[in-house]
Amino acid sequence: MTRSYLNIRNRYLSEAWLRSIDDLRSAIPAEVENGVLSFLAFGERCVMSPGEITLGGEPAGGAEGLLTAMYASRAPARPVKLHPLRSFKELPNSMPYQGAFAANSERVLVPHVEAIQRRQGEIIGKFSGMVNTDAISGDFSFTLYPLPRIPLYYIFHLPDEEFPAGVSCLFADNAVEFMPLDGLADVAEYTARRILALLA
Repeated sequence: MTRSYLNIRNRYLSEAWLRSIDDLRSAIPAEVENGVLSFLAFGERCVMSPGEITLGGEPAGGAEGLLTAMYASRAPARPVKLHPLRSFKELPNSMPYQGAFAANSERVLVPHVEAIQRRQGEIIGKFSGMVNTDAISGDFSFTLYPLPRIPLYYIFHLPDEEFPAGVSCLFADNAVEFMPLDGLADVAEYTARRILALLA
């Protein structure tokens, strides 16, 4: 991580810790032990102190650490409103990011849809997710939680003789209350990267 990138992460981390530890515990939400916060982020146990973020026991020295700090600095202590689901293009002011979002968060998964179906139980477990029994389209569907109040609702179409595979990544109705728009796009991108790493 470059020094400027680290400075951005640490700025968000400092902003987060301007709140009381009880406020952070409720907003993230997280467990508190020995003055630090613990929760799941990007499929790993995250520990957040005023000066550091670790994922899976290692310093979070990349974008995932920055996104976790950004989330902690912003998330309100209110419930997620999952429905009605929103596509990325339905989120306010998303036009400049739509191409990158589709490429990095959805299309990157398309060649792996069959492998994702075979290992969906492992993927769901890693991200404290759930099978979407309410999905009205697609061949299979699940929701993942890369951050505690940012669910990503996936719909997958398997390839057949007529149509190629397809992937849709949808957001909660009030997703922008918990993360800025560009941050939401990045959360989806790095979740896709984590899924692909699990398949490797």
